[in-house]
Amino acid sequence: MRRKPSSPLPQRHGLDAARLKLPPEGHWSSLRDHLVERLPRVAAERVDEMLAEERIWGVAGPLGADTPFVPDSYIWFHRDLPVEVPVPFEVGVVHQDDDIVVTDKPHFLATIPRGAHIMQTALVKLRDSLGLPDLSPAHRLDRVTAGLVLFVVRRELRGKYQTMFRDRVVRKEYEAIAPYDPALELPRVVRSRIVKERGIITAFEVDGEPNAETHVSLVEHRGELGRYHLKPLTGRTHQLRLHMSGLGVPIVNDDFYPVLRDRPLDDFSAPLQLLARDLSFVDPVSGVERSFTSKLELSAWS
Repeated sequence: MRRKPSSPLPQRHGLDAARLKLPPEGHWSSLRDHLVERLPRVAAERVDEMLAEERIWGVAGPLGADTPFVPDSYIWFHRDLPVEVPVPFEVGVVHQDDDIVVTDKPHFLATIPRGAHIMQTALVKLRDSLGLPDLSPAHRLDRVTAGLVLFVVRRELRGKYQTMFRDRVVRKEYEAIAPYDPALELPRVVRSRIVKERGIITAFEVDGEPNAETHVSLVEHRGELGRYHLKPLTGRTHQLRLHMSGLGVPIVNDDFYPVLRDRPLDDFSAPLQLLARDLSFVDPVSGVERSFTSKLELSAWS
């Protein structure tokens, strides 16, 4: 199998250049004509500007407006960045060594670039602040969830740590603030079947064989609020939020469950009261038992 060529363009703002492989055949006489047809969301004038500014590269360097279409070749370019609302919270570093970085991701900050969130993501911020261009996440947290995220420093170790999370051999424990219901019998294990469909922002529970399991216990309560310990035994999308809502005690400031509410991206006033508190595992590289605890606190309780 032929190895894909590496990018001739360096990272920009901690982001790798986008790579496109041209099709094995086509009717286009020029690279420009192919890109205009292939990238309908990019105006033809913008393609012309990028070629004129030498922002589109092949393996040997920048490509111009007169570059012919070459089947099966690769090109690279940096995408135009969206206008983003700055997230006014820092990413905390809990632990750093030659193999991994364990961080405290704040509420409202996405883990990785996606959609409208590019620069305002934990990955981009950490690559820049720590000077680690090959840093990559071993797993992810929702944008609105705070707490521990493990990043891998070296490219050759990514698979070992990502497989560890995929195989569910990592022990993850969460803390949540939610209404206190004295009639709710806890601790208990909640099991259900959760489905998440592409294009729909929320997940939902359906009848059928359970594919999601969470251990829920009450740590303490003050008046109408309780502090809960959540231990997911599976990792379905929005699992903890759905299970707490299903128990009749939805997590404080949850804009998805039980009712979907719209919140502007610049509103940081009411963070979801869910925190990835503890992370422990046997390190797949050193074989040493690792255990980390978040330094963050949930505002509704503290």
